[in-house]
Amino acid sequence: MRSKKRIWITAALATSAVTGVLVFEGVTGNSSVDADAKSGPTKTDVHATALKVDGDGTSATLGKRDTKPFSMLGITWTDPAAKVTGAVEVRTRSAANGNWTSWLPLETDVDGRTETGRSGVRGSTEPRWVGPSNGVEVRINAGGKVSAKLPAGLRLDTVDPGRSGTLNAAPAAFAADIPAADATTDPSADPSDPAATEPPAPSDSTEPPAEVIPSDPASPSPSDPATAKPAPPVNPSPSASASASPTDTLPPAPPSTAPKPPITSRAGWGADESMSPEAPEYTDTVKAVFVHHTAGTNTYSCADSAAVVRSVYAYHIKSEGWKDIGYNFLVDKCGTIFEGRKGGVDRPVFGAHTYGFNRQTAGVAVIGTYTDSAAPSAVTTSVARIAAWKLGQYKGDPAGTTTLTAGATGGNNFGKAFTAGTKYTFNQISGHRDGFNTQCPGLKLYGQLPAIRSLAAGPVTGLAIKSVTGAGLSGTTYYTKSAVTVGWSASTPSAFISKYELLVDGKVVATTAGTATSAKATLAVGSHQVQVRATHQSGKVASSAAATVVADQTAPAFTTKPSLDLRTGTVNTTAVPLTLKWKATDAAALKEVRLTAPVAKTYGPTTTSASHTAKSGVATSWAMTAYDQAGNTAAASVSGTPVIVQESSATKTGTWTTKSSSSYLGGKSYSSSSKNASLSWTFTGRSVALVASRAATSGQVYVYVDGVKVSTVDLKSSTTKYRDALWTKSWSSSAKHTVKIVVVATSGRPAVTTDGIVYLK
Repeated sequence: MRSKKRIWITAALATSAVTGVLVFEGVTGNSSVDADAKSGPTKTDVHATALKVDGDGTSATLGKRDTKPFSMLGITWTDPAAKVTGAVEVRTRSAANGNWTSWLPLETDVDGRTETGRSGVRGSTEPRWVGPSNGVEVRINAGGKVSAKLPAGLRLDTVDPGRSGTLNAAPAAFAADIPAADATTDPSADPSDPAATEPPAPSDSTEPPAEVIPSDPASPSPSDPATAKPAPPVNPSPSASASASPTDTLPPAPPSTAPKPPITSRAGWGADESMSPEAPEYTDTVKAVFVHHTAGTNTYSCADSAAVVRSVYAYHIKSEGWKDIGYNFLVDKCGTIFEGRKGGVDRPVFGAHTYGFNRQTAGVAVIGTYTDSAAPSAVTTSVARIAAWKLGQYKGDPAGTTTLTAGATGGNNFGKAFTAGTKYTFNQISGHRDGFNTQCPGLKLYGQLPAIRSLAAGPVTGLAIKSVTGAGLSGTTYYTKSAVTVGWSASTPSAFISKYELLVDGKVVATTAGTATSAKATLAVGSHQVQVRATHQSGKVASSAAATVVADQTAPAFTTKPSLDLRTGTVNTTAVPLTLKWKATDAAALKEVRLTAPVAKTYGPTTTSASHTAKSGVATSWAMTAYDQAGNTAAASVSGTPVIVQESSATKTGTWTTKSSSSYLGGKSYSSSSKNASLSWTFTGRSVALVASRAATSGQVYVYVDGVKVSTVDLKSSTTKYRDALWTKSWSSSAKHTVKIVVVATSGRPAVTTDGIVYLK
């Protein structure tokens, strides 16, 4: 049984240039404030089945068969340094509907040496989530070359994540009290499976250990705790010394310059801590964050994410022989962040995620494959948040670079070689492929890393004013009486924004939370420059382009009051054609003029007249309101009564014949072909129109107003028309007038037919 409270220093801190790893048994940092206290450990089963390898060692299979329930699988082999150069494919049968999938590839660019130095570590493919299944088939081809032999000890590992329990989880601080499983034994192996009884990997492997760091020769190796000598207690704080008592704790975690995002704790996702009884290890800092993807499907339900994490946890421990899940954090496609390797999310936990560069780094794995598909914004947001928080604990810059010392000799996806013990420059947010020869985290997600760095580091991007409510927009200028609500948007998610400030002429007039999208302001009369300023969680600020907002409290004016004139067109007793005229102006910006009675119409700022009709003999009021862009208004109106005077009321000279038809006003009209025959009407009004019938044979009349000839009107028309107002005249005010028409007796078409006049009083 391990002692509950024991502190080992497993790597010598010989010089300031050598970074060690601290192993704390029985103590952890803050697992997560988001832990579900009611969650309990969930039993996770792993089953191993040996594959059949052909005679030349270049292919292997597992025939189609029924299995115990599982939701994740992978292929493992004895030597963690060995590679499968060809294709590894599986088919599975759905437990829900019994259907078999097509052949699914398993990613093989995994380095099993990430935790080399541990007895029993195995090489492996990436695990793949396939959902609840009860059947499987496997085929492996080394690439068709006789020289491309498959590694020894090939087996299929299937993982049943179980269902989340409801028992209270034991505190992570006491997980080390559980007896450790024999590191040389696979606790899930089936004794009848040939692969289950294969011997562990030789301890004198020719592969270098996973994180080789030069140290004092007299110091014990961090990979050999059995030979480590107890070191003096580590002080939990400057003012107190640690002792082997139940109250021992780690020193306080450093605060971060960025807020901590919500994190689902190990208890929250149902970690069975008895699977990983070894104490967590720590380094002294986090200088970089490596982004990974877990590979496999992207079509999982986010409700299954905890089960996926449990499965990865079991696969890393029981299938690959690691001490714990390798990643420090995992993120599902909905943006939920899960605590990975134990030891406290706020601590520099030594993980197993990037061979050669696990020291002084954290690994964040996105669940799914992002080779051909970009990660959703929820993913990039959460990855940026967790990276900013971890780096912020150690004064890191998510957009900056740092130097890391290679813990092993190797190379990356871009052909760059690394030599153990040599320092190399990395982005503080890097992809797995930057530190190792792998496609991880997928081409698309790797291409999103610059955007993730920008989100994490700031400043806020895409900040723009989108609206100014309470103001009218004319061109690029807003106009208001005084009070406005300014709305804005930003490309940067609100989770990264500390606050917004509304600026008027460079001065802060309102401050809001980073989740806000608008703020109110009251403006003095005059022109103002309005901006929005956003403060990123990093402290960097960004401002929007300025909007010009004019505060105007002066009402518009009708420089030409509304007036009415008769116009040409067909006359009915219910619809006499007339023209409404006006002119409105504003000192700042006229928006529109609205007619509110007797009908509702809206006219643009440059319109000054409109055609309407009105009932004969009915006094009608025409009410108008002018609006400027600020909302100030001015009202004006005019009244008028159209009056129809029929031909029978005229004073006539010469010969006129009465004609009857329902098409005429009142059913009758006068017609004459006699030269100089005349009709005259006397009225009191401000506008008049002559009404006549027209055809292709119609003649002409002279028009006299108050004894003066003013026009010769031709009644000829290619189409027959009745009750046609074809001549009008208007005055500025109402007065008594006489209108007289005289028949011209035009050659070949002398006839004139009239329906009288209309005047406006």
